[in-house]
Amino acid sequence: MDKFKTVLNFANQQTNLGFGVVALLTAGGEQIFSSVVFKCPCSLELNFVYGLVFLLVPALALLLLGYILSKKTWKLLTGLCWRREQRCGWKRLAAACTVLVQISTTALVAPSSWIAVALLNGNYFECAMTGINTNFTKRLCGEKPSAEPCEKELFKFPCGGVSSVDLRAVREEVLLTLRAQSQILGWLLIASIMLFNLLLTCLARCTSPISYLQLKFWRAYAQEENCMIDSYTAKHAKELAERNLKSFFTKAAPEKIQTPSKKDWEKISSLYKFSSKDHYYSTLHRYVESSEEVDGQMMRMASVKSNDSASVNPAVLGFVDDSRMVI
Repeated sequence: MDKFKTVLNFANQQTNLGFGVVALLTAGGEQIFSSVVFKCPCSLELNFVYGLVFLLVPALALLLLGYILSKKTWKLLTGLCWRREQRCGWKRLAAACTVLVQISTTALVAPSSWIAVALLNGNYFECAMTGINTNFTKRLCGEKPSAEPCEKELFKFPCGGVSSVDLRAVREEVLLTLRAQSQILGWLLIASIMLFNLLLTCLARCTSPISYLQLKFWRAYAQEENCMIDSYTAKHAKELAERNLKSFFTKAAPEKIQTPSKKDWEKISSLYKFSSKDHYYSTLHRYVESSEEVDGQMMRMASVKSNDSASVNPAVLGFVDDSRMVI
């Protein structure tokens, strides 16, 4: 999981390049699975279920893993949960759904790559389709004299276990047909994904309230902040732990270390939606800019520039936290 998380973080930081890396690694994993792990049972009762499980269940697991490893998922839940006392209006619900779509777009890269490569490979599809007993089976075997034994022994075709020499030629023809159908579905899936990505990118560009260069700057800032906050949080936590341990073992008074309050953490833990009324690039940026120094300490101001009533840009471009921006 750690290796997949590293790859996913790289994908979030490099956007399109990272998506390509995730897709290639998923395709490589599918090839290993198909050649080493997958063995069609050649059973009338198991072929369909076995092939379908290998085709869809790993994709579902990759999808769930993508949601789990996405920081944006937990930021969304944090923003929804700690504001329960506020009214859940249509604007907040629409914004949450938009973020969920963006998270899903990133999380779908690995599972869609798995399914597409598996369909191009054809092994899972062949095993699944030879285990069903419908009119599809009759169309596969055709109306030749060997059609009846073909239908009876179709589930054995992926393993090559046929009872007669006459069925060998039929077996090759049926498997070629299934392989062709599987590859057609695979290419259609790839084309659909590319078309959807193109339409989403065009929609985001057309509805963008800011220029392309500012979007690039925003993405760069979000990436740097995301990388630095992890290292700075670990450093500060280490300092606090060392202070507490030192005070415990030496029985000395603890040194004074300033840590953010619960409300401060809440302010920077939710997703930030860009507002045309200000020029903040994250919740942390807004928090820092809307603070003032009192007696050497940063204090929160009574009012901030951006609030729920501010005029905001279209939701497609709204959220760029966690180093991911749809443009």
